[in-house]
Amino acid sequence: MIIEYIDAHKDQFGVEPICTDLQVAPSTYYAHRSRPPSVRSVSDAATTRVIEEVHAANYGVYGITKVHAELRRQGHRVARCTVHRLMRAAGLRGISRAKGPRTTIPGAGPDSRPDLVDRNFTATAPNQLWVADITYCRTFTGWVYAAFVTDVYSRRVVGWQLSKSLRTDLALDALDMGIWTRQREGRDVTGLTHHSDKGVQYVAVRYTQRLAEAGAVASVGSTGDSYDNALAEAFNSLFKAELVRNKGPWKSIDDLEIAVAEYIDWFNHRRLHGEIGLIPPAELEDTYYRHNTATTTVEASVPSLH
Repeated sequence: MIIEYIDAHKDQFGVEPICTDLQVAPSTYYAHRSRPPSVRSVSDAATTRVIEEVHAANYGVYGITKVHAELRRQGHRVARCTVHRLMRAAGLRGISRAKGPRTTIPGAGPDSRPDLVDRNFTATAPNQLWVADITYCRTFTGWVYAAFVTDVYSRRVVGWQLSKSLRTDLALDALDMGIWTRQREGRDVTGLTHHSDKGVQYVAVRYTQRLAEAGAVASVGSTGDSYDNALAEAFNSLFKAELVRNKGPWKSIDDLEIAVAEYIDWFNHRRLHGEIGLIPPAELEDTYYRHNTATTTVEASVPSLH
């Protein structure tokens, strides 16, 4: 740090005066400057460049664990402690999450749908359990609401939609995308459990009818607090931290919609998820289907999204 300080101020004050004030012999400074860089410093510089590339390529949200995992996936054999040291020196860190207000508006009247999950957000295969929820985003032209449907097994976002209002179609369009996505891939969603909170969008007749048409079973949190749909709210928290706050502010819904499409593509196909072994959701699903070739596929034609 002393050498760097002298380098930064020598043109203004001169080497010798600075060395005198710092009680450092000028010969020590000149000897250091003429010395060839050490093997470690050269290696650190090269590794730091790769770390910076990985960090920037992933929305600048990766912390030490995910940067280290991505480096290893790319074939860079570097110790985690080295990644920690170099990231700290470069001022790189992961994104932090914060909670915001809830968007759930309870539906009117009794809700007879059972809680089939009971806060046990686990699945042994894709399309066993989906969770759905709605969150909000601020833009210069007003609030925008985002609905997401996530597969619990892989953490893959199978459906999403944005709207300027908390209308039923917002949640329904996200559900339709999820069903269409799976059917396009030749996957059967019959028997799927769809879990949501008590929001009015999810209790709407059209929404429950669409689930029934797809052969899915509706489930709803029994007590109506955030823990009843914790996995969906965990994704919302990531989405808000990694995209909305990290890359904002946003001009309008059109501006945000393009960014969300890019973010979901990254989230599904390239983002490393600690809950599934530090691999992307799509990779986990591909691995599952390679080892379960007897999985039933859908032979019928795929309906279009409306």
